[in-house]
Amino acid sequence: MNNLKSEFVTYSPNVNSLMKISLGLIFFTILSTAFVYADDTSFDVVYSTTGMTITGIESDTESISLILSVDVTDLNGKLNIVLERSFFDSVYNRIHSDFIILTDGDYALFEETEINSITRTLSITVPSGTEDIEIFGSILDDSLPIILVNSNENKSSPDVINKAIADKAIADKAIADKAIADKAIADKAIADKAIADKAIQAQCGPGTILEGNACVLDNRCGPGTILEGNACVLDSTLAKSSAPMGYTKELITSVTITLGIAGIIGIILALIARANKN
Repeated sequence: MNNLKSEFVTYSPNVNSLMKISLGLIFFTILSTAFVYADDTSFDVVYSTTGMTITGIESDTESISLILSVDVTDLNGKLNIVLERSFFDSVYNRIHSDFIILTDGDYALFEETEINSITRTLSITVPSGTEDIEIFGSILDDSLPIILVNSNENKSSPDVINKAIADKAIADKAIADKAIADKAIADKAIADKAIADKAIQAQCGPGTILEGNACVLDNRCGPGTILEGNACVLDSTLAKSSAPMGYTKELITSVTITLGIAGIIGIILALIARANKN
C-alpha cells in the first residue's frame, strides 16, 4: 500500500506544473486571437439614413440574421445599407437569393438597388415607431466584430469613396474578363474546326473518304455517284471524262461503215464499166 502511494505521488503533476500548463494555454489563446484579427479587424457595414437613426447592430448565428436597433423620426424612414457578401449573404444553390427583412416582426418594403460579386445594397422603408429591423440570410461570418459606418457623416471621407469605387471597378473587371475569356474560347473553337475541315477536304478527293490515315472509296453511294450533304448525286468528274471516249468510238464506227460502202460502190461501178466495154 505504501508503494502504491509513493508511486502516485511520484507521477502526479504538482501545482507548479499545472500553473505552467495553464499559463501556456492562456498565452496560446491570446496569440491565436491576435493572428485571427491580423488581416482584418472588423466587418464594416456602410449605411445611410433619412428620417431615422441606427443605434446599434448585432448578429444572430442561430437564425443567420442581423438585428439593427433604430429610432424613426419621420412618418417613414429610409435605410440604405451595403452588405459585404463574404460577411453576410443570402444564397440558394450557389445563386444569390432575396433577403427576408422584418420590421418589428412585420415584412418590410425593400428593394435591392445594386449587386455585384463583392457587395449587395438594400434600400429599406422603415415605418414610424419601428424599433428593430431584422435581416435574414443564409451566410453569416461572426468571426470579426461588426462596425457601423454612417456614410452620411463620411460623405467627404476619401476612404469610403475610394473603397466604393474600388469595389465597383473590381466587379466590372471580373465581368469584362469573363466575357473576354468566353469569346476567346469560342473563337478558338471556330478556328480549330475550320482548320480541321480544310485539312480533311485537302486529304481526299471526290468519291473518297478519310478512314484512319488513308483515303478509301466512298461506298455509301453507287458507282458514278458521290455523297453531297445527305444525298447521293451524279459524279460530274466521271461524266466529263467518259464523254470524249464515247464520241471517239462513234466516230471510228461511222468512218469504217462509210469506207465499206464506198468500196462496195466502187467494185460495182468497175464491174459495170467492164461489162459495157465487152
